Amino acid sequence: MKILGIDPGANTGIATFEGGQLRALDTITPLQLERTIRAAAPARVIYEDSRLQSRAWTAQAKTAKGAALATARDLGQVDAWCSLIDAICEELGIPAHGISPAAKGPKRSAENFAAYTGWTGRSNQHCRDAAMVAWQFRGIAAGAGRRPGC
Repeated sequence: MKILGIDPGANTGIATFEGGQLRALDTITPLQLERTIRAAAPARVIYEDSRLQSRAWTAQAKTAKGAALATARDLGQVDAWCSLIDAICEELGIPAHGISPAAKGPKRSAENFAAYTGWTGRSNQHCRDAAMVAWQFRGIAAGAGRRPGC
């Protein structure tokens, strides 16, 4: 069974798990989301969903107004890409659900990621995040644990 992990952003990370094993990492643009999901035909999609993060990034309140607005715009774009992933998966009949950035866990360096996952290939922060979003679900059955409305 194939599970796709996605870290949405201007550089969208993609992690492919098959049979519970991490098989591939890639980075794509948001424009490639539909064709990537369609081509992979996964049993389930798990993505980092910024809409589930309840705190309002209070650290931004201490920065310049322009920087805070830029962060808000970036976050708004990611929110829209999360909605797009939901819509694509719904159209294709693929179970999908989001994981909050906090639930995904900490960012991992390439070395830490390799030690944790056993991955020996190249990686960047985007595809490492995609892998960690789906890590806990890598062996789940397609219909198991589906949340209502997903």
